[in-house]
Amino acid sequence: MTSRTERILIIDADKQARSDLSRYLDARGFYVSVCRDVHAARSLFNEKTPDVIFADLDPNVIEDLTQCLEASETYTPIVACTSSPSSATVIELLRAGAADVVLKPCNADKSALDDVIEKLFDRIRVNRLNKQYREELEEANVDLRSGIAELRADQNAGRKVQLKMLPEHNQEICGLHADYFIKPSLYLSGDFLDYIRLSSDKVLVYIADVSGHGASSAFVTVLLKNLTNRLKRNLRRQSSDDIMHPERILERINSELMDTSLGKHVTVFVGIITLSERTLSYAVGAHFPMPILSFEDGETRFLEGSGLPVGLFDDDPKWDLYQVKLDRPFRLFLFSDGLLEVIPDKTLDEKERTLLELVSGGSHTIASLSEALGLNSISELPDDIAIVSVTDQLAGSDKTSST
Repeated sequence: MTSRTERILIIDADKQARSDLSRYLDARGFYVSVCRDVHAARSLFNEKTPDVIFADLDPNVIEDLTQCLEASETYTPIVACTSSPSSATVIELLRAGAADVVLKPCNADKSALDDVIEKLFDRIRVNRLNKQYREELEEANVDLRSGIAELRADQNAGRKVQLKMLPEHNQEICGLHADYFIKPSLYLSGDFLDYIRLSSDKVLVYIADVSGHGASSAFVTVLLKNLTNRLKRNLRRQSSDDIMHPERILERINSELMDTSLGKHVTVFVGIITLSERTLSYAVGAHFPMPILSFEDGETRFLEGSGLPVGLFDDDPKWDLYQVKLDRPFRLFLFSDGLLEVIPDKTLDEKERTLLELVSGGSHTIASLSEALGLNSISELPDDIAIVSVTDQLAGSDKTSST
C-alpha cells in the first residue's frame, strides 16, 4: 500500500484492540500512534496533532477532549469505539462530540471502517482547505489594510499640496472681492480655480475641470498652477504677455497637456476683468455650466460663448475671445459641472434654471448659495464641486462667504 501522510491516533485501554486496529491502519499506509489513555495521548498533541482519533472513552471524556481540540482551533474528528450496540450509547457518544461511532472490534467490518475513514478525511481536507483560505485571506487583508493606509496617507499629502495651491479666501483685488468653495468627491480634486492680480486694474479669474477623478486628474491641477505661475513671471520679465489674453492661456494649457501625454483633457473658463474699462474678456474651453453674471439692478444671466475642450487637439486649435460690459455693480459666479449633480431637477435645462433662480433670488454669496444647496451637509459627492465668486465692491456690502 502506498504510504499516506495522514496521522491516526488510537486511544484504548484494551491492548489487543489497540494492536489489531493499529495493524490494519498501518497496513493501509497511515501513520499510527497508540495510547492507553487520554493523559498519555496529550503529550503527542504537543508534537503533532493527529488527523483522526479512534478512542474507546466515556462520553464525558470524549466531550472534554473535543472541547480541548476545538480550543486549539484544529479540526481533528474523534471516532468513538464502543462494544455496546445500544442506540442510546451511540446517541450519547455523538452528543458528546464524536464525529462517528464504530463497533468493536473496529476492523471486523473493514468496508464500513474504510468508508468512515474516507468520509472523515474528505471532511478534514475541506476544513483544512477552508482554514488555509482563511489564513491567506487574513494575510491578504493585512496587506490590503496596510496598502490602504499608505494610499490614504499619500492622498492626504496630495490634498494638502492642492490646498496650498489654491488662492486665499476673501481676497480684495483691485476693488473686487473674490472667494471660492471647493469640495472633492474623493481625497483629491480634479477641479481647480484661481484669481490673480495682473495689474493695477486687471484681475484674472478661471475655473477648470479635469476629466476623470483621483491622482492623475489632480496632477493636471498642479500643471495648471505651474503654468499660470510661469505666465505671471513672463509678464513681469516682459518676455511674454500671454497671461493677459484668455484665448492664449487656453492655447498654452492645450499645448502643455498634449506634451504630457497623460490622456487628460480640461474644460476651462478664463476671464480677465478690466476695471478701468469696466469689461470682462473671456474664453471658453467647453466649460459647462457657463458663469452667471448678476447686476445689482436685478438682471441675472448666463454668459454666452463656446469653444473646444482643452488638451485634445495637437493641430494648433484656436479659441474665440468674448467680451461683456460691466457698466453696473456686478457679481460673477463660476461653477464646475459637479454642482449640477446635487441639484435635484431632472433635466439640464431645469438644473440651470434653478441655479439662475438661486443667484437672482438672493443667493449672492458662496455661503448663501452653499446653504441653499446643502453642500456642506453632503458627505458623498458624485463629482467634484468648485465655485468662484467675484463681487464688485460697489455691489452691496454682503461679502460673507464660506469655505
